[in-house]
Amino acid sequence: MKYKQLVMDFGRSVMKRVRSSPEDLVPPRRRSRLRHDPLLEDFANQLLKAVGCRSLQARVFWNPSLRTTAGLAVWSDRMVVLNPKLVEVSSVEVQRTLRHELAHLLAKHRAGRHRIEAHGDEWRQACADLGIPNEARCHELPFKRRRFARKFFYACPECSTILSRVKPLRKKAACIRCCRKHNGGQYNERFRFRPIGRPDKIAA
Repeated sequence: MKYKQLVMDFGRSVMKRVRSSPEDLVPPRRRSRLRHDPLLEDFANQLLKAVGCRSLQARVFWNPSLRTTAGLAVWSDRMVVLNPKLVEVSSVEVQRTLRHELAHLLAKHRAGRHRIEAHGDEWRQACADLGIPNEARCHELPFKRRRFARKFFYACPECSTILSRVKPLRKKAACIRCCRKHNGGQYNERFRFRPIGRPDKIAA
C-alpha cells in the first residue's frame, strides 16, 4: 500500500504539471530528436517499484519526430519514447501511453532470455499490473496516418506463417510460435523466416 500511495501521489503531481503547463513537456522543434523528461522518468520508475520490479530502471524521452506513433519502448536502452502530440490530446493519454510502453519493458524484463510476443500474455499481464487492464495493442488517437505498401514477405518453414514488412528484415528473426512450441521459447535457426514472393503470386 505504501508504494501504491506513493505512485498515486506522484502521478497526480505529474499530471498537474501536464495540465497546467504542457509547453514545458513538449520539446522544441530542433534537430535534436530526443528530450529527456526526468519527472516522467521518476514516475515510471516509481510504477516499476510499486509492482516489485526494483532492478529495472527505465528512461523517458520525448521525440517530436514521431508522427503517428504514440510511443515506443526500446528494450536495448531500457527507454520509453513518447510523442509530444499526446499532450494536446489529454493528460490522461500521456500517462496511459507511458504505462503502455513501460509494460513492454516490464514484460521483457520478467521474461529474461525467453522470447515473448510484443503484445502477448506477458505484456497484457504487465499492463494489468501497471494499472491499465484490458489495454488495446494499438491506439486510436487522432494522429494522421500514412500508409505504406508492404513489399517484403517471409514465411516460417515449419508452420508457413507469413510475415509481411514495409522494409526488409535486417536481423535474423524466427517464428515465435514455433520457437515456443518446439524449443522452449529460444531462437532456433530451423524456424527462421525465409524470404518469399508475394503470397497472392504463390497461390496462383
